[in-house]
Amino acid sequence: MKILLPLGVILLLTACSFQSQEISSEEKEIEQENEKADNQSKQEETSHGEDNNDNKNAETIEETNNKENEPKYQLRESDWSLQPVDDSENRNVLITIDDAPDSYSLEMAEMLKEEDVPAIFFVNGHFLQDEQGREDLKAIHDLGFEIGNHTMNHVSLNTVTEQETLKEINDLNDLIEDITGERPAFFRAPFGINTDHSKAILKEEEMTWMNWTYGYDWEEEYMEADSLADIMVDTELLTNGANLLMHDREWTKEALPDIIEGFREKGYGFIHPSDIEQ
Repeated sequence: MKILLPLGVILLLTACSFQSQEISSEEKEIEQENEKADNQSKQEETSHGEDNNDNKNAETIEETNNKENEPKYQLRESDWSLQPVDDSENRNVLITIDDAPDSYSLEMAEMLKEEDVPAIFFVNGHFLQDEQGREDLKAIHDLGFEIGNHTMNHVSLNTVTEQETLKEINDLNDLIEDITGERPAFFRAPFGINTDHSKAILKEEEMTWMNWTYGYDWEEEYMEADSLADIMVDTELLTNGANLLMHDREWTKEALPDIIEGFREKGYGFIHPSDIEQ
């Protein structure tokens, strides 16, 4: 038997069905929007986390670089030696070559490079007045050696005017920079004689000036390779951090291999100029 529903009841049921579908659709849209917002929030959290990690990594790299760039030695003016800033017990000396690049500096630089020994080559401007001198200086620099300023004309600074002192220092700085691309960071006055005015110039140029702890190759009795090598290594002046003065001389060039070997046999290493506090 068929049951016939009144028209009003049918219409009511149909309306309820449509309303139920509309509510279900709205709930689904709300659910999708909430899910989208959650995903976006998670992505932002992930992005912030990556940014924080990148920042932490950058800070770590910067701290490492700063530690690597920190000076390891301080110049002591009482004897011009280089003293370690920490409690290192390693024994080291600094090699310096004056009057470069006269005749033997490039050969000496090649010897030192082969032995992996760093050094400062202190340059005189009058050796840079021809193409050969400039080429030799560029080659020494390209081998990785520090280039220092030893004045244009190797004059005693207490015998010239303030203007001449300025030219002796700054003109050579300009010339070295023109040849090597780098301005010198170290200065050694001829005969070890500085003046108040030269020190003021060096301060303005942000240069470190240094004399030496000991050296012998200008004394007549040591103008021979064997005697020079012996005194450089066996002198009582040898101490940790000694600042060693040598020159562009034939007998010094010939003595250099034995000098290096002698220091190593005594347990000494060699100070890199970049490790010296400026």
